[in-house]
Amino acid sequence: QVQLVESGGGLVQAGGSLRLSCAASVSTNTFNVAGWYRQAPGKQRELVARTISGGSTNYADSVKDRFTISRDNAKNTVFLQMDSLKPEDTAVYYCNMQRTWAGLTYWGQGTQVTVSS
Repeated sequence: QVQLVESGGGLVQAGGSLRLSCAASVSTNTFNVAGWYRQAPGKQRELVARTISGGSTNYADSVKDRFTISRDNAKNTVFLQMDSLKPEDTAVYYCNMQRTWAGLTYWGQGTQVTVSS
């Protein structure tokens, strides 16, 4: 059974940084897509960033040049480095991994990020 465990969330002032981690219970080499989504109160869950096997990455326009996604397959972990945080980045952040060839998607339990002004 696949388990994804996020960590690294917390409270930070605007302009600060946080680094989220998502540790998988299985080899991350088995997922061709790994990413982060977020959901703010009263809003739909949205894609923040994702990395696709082969090296391509996608970012939401709102986080480009501030957030960086990376994956360390040796540690079975995906990271999200968040810099220059803004109050509008406040949300629950969810790790997501996919085996698209099998139609499988996995989610972590979420980690709260709160940015104060």
